[in-house]
Amino acid sequence: MNRIRKGDHVVVITGKNKGQRGDVLRVDGDRVVVSNVNVVKRHTKPNPQANQPGGIVEREAAIHISNVQLFNSAQNKGERVATKTLEDGRKVRVFVSGEVVDA
Repeated sequence: MNRIRKGDHVVVITGKNKGQRGDVLRVDGDRVVVSNVNVVKRHTKPNPQANQPGGIVEREAAIHISNVQLFNSAQNKGERVATKTLEDGRKVRVFVSGEVVDA
């Protein structure tokens, strides 16, 4: 079970984007793409077949999954995540403080 999933609200804990928060757009193995974090400028050629103009495009680049933590809105900070098996057999993610992430 992954600790970080698509749609999670995360905070960056290290690197040039430390302290920034955003939602996970995509998880690719050990890398994640977070909205409005690690924005890079990409020089693209025009592609008439895809109806895409050329120019400088800003988009989010991937960052390593170890550089983000799940954001705990109750404590207003990033927190570590563990997995726990409930009595009915479901596996859920829980914050280390004990609060359940998945309902």
